Amino acid sequence: MNQQTIDALIRKIEATESSAGNPRIQAVVNRIVRDLFVTIDDLDIQPNEFWSAIAYLTDVGRNGEWGLIAAGLGFEHFLDLRLDEAEAREGVSGGTPRTIEGPLYVPGAPVTSGSARLDQDPQPGELLFMQGQVRGADGQPLANAIVEVWHANHLGAYSFFDSTQSPFNLRRTIRTDADGRYRLRTKMPVGYSVPAGGSADTLLAWLGRHGTRPAHIHFFVTAPGHRKLTTQINIEGDPYLWDDFAFATREGLVPPMTRVDDPAALRAREVDTAFYSIDFDFDLHAERAGLPPDAVERAHLAV
Repeated sequence: MNQQTIDALIRKIEATESSAGNPRIQAVVNRIVRDLFVTIDDLDIQPNEFWSAIAYLTDVGRNGEWGLIAAGLGFEHFLDLRLDEAEAREGVSGGTPRTIEGPLYVPGAPVTSGSARLDQDPQPGELLFMQGQVRGADGQPLANAIVEVWHANHLGAYSFFDSTQSPFNLRRTIRTDADGRYRLRTKMPVGYSVPAGGSADTLLAWLGRHGTRPAHIHFFVTAPGHRKLTTQINIEGDPYLWDDFAFATREGLVPPMTRVDDPAALRAREVDTAFYSIDFDFDLHAERAGLPPDAVERAHLAV
C-alpha cells in the first residue's frame, strides 16, 4: 500500500479519540496499530491469516497461557534487561542478578522464621538443602528480610495450578534470622515443558522451538530500605541449563551443588540418606529516589 494511505487511515482512527480517553493507553494502542498495519502490508498478510491469528489469540486467553507466551517470546526477559539498563544509568551495579518471575507465583505462603521445609506433600526425588544469607547494599546481613520461595514438584507442576497438590506445597515465606540467614529443605526440582498441545506449545512448534525450562527455584527477596529482588537459581547439570525457552538463565544464578553423604553431616541434618546442598547468598540494592520501580504489578492467582 501507499504509505500515505496508511497514514490517512491512522489519522482517521485517531481523530475518533477524545480527551476523555487515557492518553497513555491512546499512545500505546495507536503505536501498536500503526506497527501492525505496516507489518500486515510489508509481509502481505492475507485476511485468512489475520483471522486465524485472531482465533489463536482467543485460544491463548481461554487456555490462560499468556504468561507462558510472554516468557517464551522473550518479553519478560526483555523487561528485565531494560530495568538493568535503567538502574545502570543511575549508578546501580553488582548485587544478585534479577531474572523473570514467571506466571506461577501465588501470594500468602506460610511464614516461618529462619528455616522452612517446603515439601509438605510426599513425593519422590533427592533431598535438597539450600542455605545462605541476605545482605544489604553495605554488605552487612539483613535480619528479618523476607525470602519468598516456590518451585515445581517432581512432575514439573506447581501447587494451586495442580489440583493433586495440597495448598502451598513447595511454597514458603522465610524471615531471615538475626544474622540474615535463611535455610530451606525440599526435594530436588526438575525441568518441565509447557503444556503439550496447548497454545504455547503450538506457537513454539510453528517457530521450530522447544518449550522446556531447566530445573529452577524462584525467589522474591525484600527488606526495608532495599529494592525488591525477583530472581531464581538454576540447578547445575540440567541439559537445558543454557537453553531455557524462557531465556531466564543468567550468569551468577547457577550455584554449585554438593552431594553430601558424610554420616556426621546426615545426623546434623536429621536425615538418614545422602542429600544435595546449595549455598547461595542474596545481595540487595539500597532503595533511593530516582530509581525505576522494582516491584512489578501483575495479576496473581487469588487464594
